[in-house]
Amino acid sequence: MGLYDRDYARGNFASYETQSRGETQIISFVKETYKLFAASMMAGAVGAYVGVPLAGTIAAYFWPLFALEIGLLIGLQFVKRKEGINLVVMFAFVFMTGLMLAPLLSHTLGMNGGGTVIGNAFAMTSVVFGTMSFYAIKTTKDFTSYGKPLMIALFVIIGFSILNIFLGNPMLMVAISGAVVILFSILVIYDTQNIMRGAYETPIDGAIALYLDFLNIFTALLQLFGIFGGDD
Repeated sequence: MGLYDRDYARGNFASYETQSRGETQIISFVKETYKLFAASMMAGAVGAYVGVPLAGTIAAYFWPLFALEIGLLIGLQFVKRKEGINLVVMFAFVFMTGLMLAPLLSHTLGMNGGGTVIGNAFAMTSVVFGTMSFYAIKTTKDFTSYGKPLMIALFVIIGFSILNIFLGNPMLMVAISGAVVILFSILVIYDTQNIMRGAYETPIDGAIALYLDFLNIFTALLQLFGIFGGDD
């Protein structure tokens, strides 16, 4: 009986040690992810700051620059495990996203109270992002199984966005922007829960997911605030 007890205790200790090691790895993963997310936010802001004075040029070369941005995102998937180069490609990508946002920022700044519109959009994005992140941590509901319907919703929105390039319908643009805010707010919960579970391959994957959530919510709110706050 005593021997059985010792074996049982040893088994429990090994199980506890494995669980503890797993929890430690996840905590380290989460910390690294949010460090990279914060750094990405700064790199994106630098890109926007550099891009605003060049907004006209960026708008003129939108499609080649957009292709470069997508190329960097795809390339990041191939180098995300290669130390050094993965960070270079990641920061190049987020810098490009800031650069590509410059024409919208420049247009908004040209409006009456444009600076206030940008500030309000950023503040609202921060509130939404923070609230959804807090909810993701506190809720007992599991959103990690929602990946497929969320991706379907994303493709539907992309389809309508492409359609509206040709239609130029302001009301459809409002509807699309509202849908983007809702979708990416839910994606904040989805991505946060996946990060907390260590479901992403690398911290870079998690950081980029959060960054794109924040960026898309901010862009959509900026468009909405710009439409309703404009003179037209």
